Amino acid sequence: MRWTPGRRSSNIEDRRAGGGMGMRLGIGGTVVVLILSLLTGRNLFQETGATVGQAPGAGGGALTAEDSAREEPTVQFVSFVLDDAQQTWARVLPSVGVPYQEARLVLFRDAVQSGCGTAQSAMGPFYCPADQRVYIDLGFYDDLRSRFGAPGDFAQAYVLAHEIGHHVQHLMGTDAQVRQAQQNDPRLANELSVRLELQADCYAGVWAHSTAQRQLLERGDAEEGMAAAAAVGDDRIQRQTTGSIDVDSFTHGSSEQRTAWFQRGMTTGDVQACDTFSSGGR
Repeated sequence: MRWTPGRRSSNIEDRRAGGGMGMRLGIGGTVVVLILSLLTGRNLFQETGATVGQAPGAGGGALTAEDSAREEPTVQFVSFVLDDAQQTWARVLPSVGVPYQEARLVLFRDAVQSGCGTAQSAMGPFYCPADQRVYIDLGFYDDLRSRFGAPGDFAQAYVLAHEIGHHVQHLMGTDAQVRQAQQNDPRLANELSVRLELQADCYAGVWAHSTAQRQLLERGDAEEGMAAAAAVGDDRIQRQTTGSIDVDSFTHGSSEQRTAWFQRGMTTGDVQACDTFSSGGR
């Protein structure tokens, strides 16, 4: 992918070492913040960006100078993708009557406190609608390449664009509608989750379409994106982890579905082509 290194997005919060807007707390610090939160009735973990874990310099994931230097090119790349995707949606979303509001990207290691609660790196990248932030441990990209077999910078870009797709859904009110429908009929919870995830894949494709129009894609980039979408399909992950596939337990969609919806967004560049709900996610 064609991009220019050398800068960080103003929408990045770097909590990898307790820096930026966040800090990593030991057990004592966690107890203090918890007590203050209870006394004041405020979520001070969210307000301070504090994460639960060992204090900086105490090991357990603290960011060293060597780690920082090694990850800096990736930080700059996700900065570019974040800003480019959000600039694209700032142009596209008003066409369907929704103003765009920028999300923030939180970089963390091991564990993080979000507006949606404490999360571990093992959960993978995620979007929290409560605080409109995307969270990612950059170590996931190592897993994407080695464990899931999806190398390349555009594979990494797809992951972030998918999470920004969830932010778009939040701004459009889609995620709230899905949560309400899941509460109304819990039997549809997994099916609706799949449709929501596939739509985020399609929205990632809408951004990819924009990059192609602006000649930012290089040979093989589109294939990298589709390979990443396929790599994180429920069927492939289940086969790797359990040796069998349970379609009824899918929450994100099969490799075939995820690839197809990402490709649809990338081909059309049309938000309205991403209606996974009317189509049944097929």
